[in-house]
Amino acid sequence: MHGTLDPAAVQIDPAILYFGTPVVLIGSTNDDGSHNLAPMSSAWWVGWRCMLGLAGNSKTTENLIRSGECVLNLPSADLVAAVDRLARTTGSNPVPTGKLHRGYRHEKDKFDISGLTASASETVGAPRVAECPVQMEAKVAYVHEMAQDDAVWRGNLIAIEVRITRVHAHADIMMSGTSNRIDPDKWRPLIMSFQEFYGLTPQRLQRSELGQIQEGMYRPPGWQPAP
Repeated sequence: MHGTLDPAAVQIDPAILYFGTPVVLIGSTNDDGSHNLAPMSSAWWVGWRCMLGLAGNSKTTENLIRSGECVLNLPSADLVAAVDRLARTTGSNPVPTGKLHRGYRHEKDKFDISGLTASASETVGAPRVAECPVQMEAKVAYVHEMAQDDAVWRGNLIAIEVRITRVHAHADIMMSGTSNRIDPDKWRPLIMSFQEFYGLTPQRLQRSELGQIQEGMYRPPGWQPAP
């Protein structure tokens, strides 16, 4: 052991590590040609590449691997109610056991229940969300099966790298006098932190449906943190 102990820090084992990232509504195409729309927030970007962390048994994961494409729609904070209407819904039928345990239900038409509008893309067949201020068309580059060294999590987590092929942005978030720069003073993304919704303010935006799930239910039976 190196260094001095920090008396203000205690060792913890949280069930999830959701410290706060932008919500992404992933538009994808089902095997019958219909649209799917799923909220997630395990995403990060480098250049025009994005890494998506998804459940191995989700309909969105299935659609991305099969079709090789999607749209990453970034909702603003004022779309929080529409996003929350998608919580605890899945395009999978039957509902996977883990999601059934957490109170999920099957919904075929995600755009209908959210009240959002599907818009045609230019480089992929997956749908954009017209109301989202940022919409990024993307194609799958690599699929990585995570946690192969963990007997409990193995097969349950997938990391998908996508390359962005087209970016659309609402005019009202663009920086004045520029054609390609989003103004951070105008862009107000919806953030999820530990299953609760926030904007770029300290106050929670509203009650979150996912926030009603006990955090411990995200811990698989028998899982222990690595020594």
